[in-house]
Amino acid sequence: MLRLIIFFLYMGGYLVYSLPALTRMRKLNAALPVEERDRIIHNVPQKWSRTIMRISGSQVKVKGQELIPGGPVVIVCNHEGDFDIPVLLASIDKPFGFISKVEVKKAPIISSWMEVMNCVFIDRSNRSKAVNSLKDAALLLRQGHSLLIFPEGTRSKGGQVAPFKVGGFRLAQDAGVPIVPISIKGTADVFEKNGRLIKPAKIEIQVCKPVNSRIVQNMEAKFLAQEVREIICSSLTGKKIAS
Repeated sequence: MLRLIIFFLYMGGYLVYSLPALTRMRKLNAALPVEERDRIIHNVPQKWSRTIMRISGSQVKVKGQELIPGGPVVIVCNHEGDFDIPVLLASIDKPFGFISKVEVKKAPIISSWMEVMNCVFIDRSNRSKAVNSLKDAALLLRQGHSLLIFPEGTRSKGGQVAPFKVGGFRLAQDAGVPIVPISIKGTADVFEKNGRLIKPAKIEIQVCKPVNSRIVQNMEAKFLAQEVREIICSSLTGKKIAS
């Protein structure tokens, strides 16, 4: 219970504390190279996320980060729990935005930071709006930004990896960028499996070999989704996780 209380106190306090930084990020020189601008912005949520993980008491191991190529990519990750995003923000050095459900836009300050980070909000209840959001996401990729997707569409809570939805893979195809598969294990042990209390866990992140843009563009989206899911499941299986 104490960790949960500290978590909420820190999260609320830091969001208010971050408002001047948010204003500065919004005013960053648009002439800056995309990678430099994204790196400056990424620094703030990364520091916040690293403190969050220290509060949780969790140990995080990352392997294969050197495999992530330069330039824009679509990062594809399995989705265990609510701590996936702070763990990945804290651990992956490459700046990225991510695809989120539109309901998160109602969260003050958090949604503003997400907009600055080039996150994209998807309204799953409205197909035409969802399609337009994916077009916006493809444009961000073509401009040089990277995005992360959870193609399962929901948290597995440490269970079996669900089939991948194809929308995010079409996104990579439209933008002509590589896909970086990442497997994550242990985040559900921090929160979801503890009756909504925060407890320390051992978390493993494995960056897998990227799927290059040529293969991404030449493979049918549904088969590409299956292929990337198999890569992630194989990585998890190596950690004795059922796929």
